[in-house]
Amino acid sequence: MEFPVLFWGVLGWMIFWGVSGSILIRRRYLARDLDTSNATFIGTMAGAALGPVGIAAVWAGTPRASGYLSTALALLAVLIIAVTFSFADPDNICVTSGGFVASQVVNGLIIGIIYGFMALGLSLIFSILGVVSFAHGEFYMIGGMLVYWITEVLMPGVNPLIGVLGACAVAFVIGAVFERLMLTPMYHGKIDRPVEYGILVTFGLAFTLQYFVQAVAGASPVKVQRYVEFPRFRFPAEADLVWIKTSRGSMTLFEQVTISSPRLSAAVTCILVLLALLYFMHRTWTGKALRAVSQDREAAAIAGISPDRMNMLAFALGGMIAALAGALLVQAFSWLPQVGAIPAMRSFVIVVLGGLGSLPGAFVGGIMVGLVEAAGTGCIPDAQKAASYIPAYGMIVLTLTLLLRPTGMFGRRFASGSHGQL
Repeated sequence: MEFPVLFWGVLGWMIFWGVSGSILIRRRYLARDLDTSNATFIGTMAGAALGPVGIAAVWAGTPRASGYLSTALALLAVLIIAVTFSFADPDNICVTSGGFVASQVVNGLIIGIIYGFMALGLSLIFSILGVVSFAHGEFYMIGGMLVYWITEVLMPGVNPLIGVLGACAVAFVIGAVFERLMLTPMYHGKIDRPVEYGILVTFGLAFTLQYFVQAVAGASPVKVQRYVEFPRFRFPAEADLVWIKTSRGSMTLFEQVTISSPRLSAAVTCILVLLALLYFMHRTWTGKALRAVSQDREAAAIAGISPDRMNMLAFALGGMIAALAGALLVQAFSWLPQVGAIPAMRSFVIVVLGGLGSLPGAFVGGIMVGLVEAAGTGCIPDAQKAASYIPAYGMIVLTLTLLLRPTGMFGRRFASGSHGQL
């Protein structure tokens, strides 16, 4: 795809002023002895969106630049890139087909909800234990594999809900037993280097789960039947479509959007479970105890809360959430013992993007990654290249986040002994 000089000129202008804004605004914050954690992001977005005018406005308004302003500037920068892309390649399907764009956005939103839900477990574990679980993708994998074994091998024809609940229960037990046996020594002074120890033992759990499943189930892909078949309907109906004439022919004013039934059912379930999790975290004594431990372990212990018990519960819940995501998606994808690698990588990207230890940030970050992947792959004409580029978009998002806002969208600095705020 060859872009005209206008596209490269606009892109170069945005990059130049974005880099200039990040440097100048950060120096401005340093000169006024202010927190610089958000200065780079604000300066970059101001320069990329409005050029020297935006940088001057932020410079004059320091430190009154709020999160809402930086978000608005980021959206404006994205809009400028999208409009420039439209002029650069007016024949691209992302420009000519409004229905295709709507379909990509809807599907990106649905898969983003599932991504965010899976990342919730990783964020929950880090908030309580201060450990990044490298076995998170394997919990996702065993969730789907357990549903297959329960519904297709052990009890063919059984209600899929039994398989999903069984997968969640087994994942919860595995997480609880592993945390009690392998991670509890970290908190009683028995481990000299707890951070490295946590990484190694979760890596060990990942390898153990993956190769155990491969030894038992084999390396051939498996799949289960759809849990729910939604009725097919068209909106608007073919007879109700409004046709308009253009210079390139006729087109519809409203085009139809196709949504995958397994993904839709999985996304709806994730939203319901998320609401239940938020109720549990904010309205029950156990949930409040988890939040207390995430903020200050010593103070929580003084108040009569057992941090060790909350650690075990958090790791088990985190693994169960990942397993539930896998149990919901095994109906949509072929399942292998290695299937958890890419979702685990996406989860790491999402929790960094949203802010380590932030449950809302994990969910919003998942939606953003889903939309970025949908937009990036949909606008590439070659379908094979588009599919191969999907993991790259997450890495681009991760790199930009680490460069511009290392704390993530909802991240913040915490006191000693605290890993996050649920």
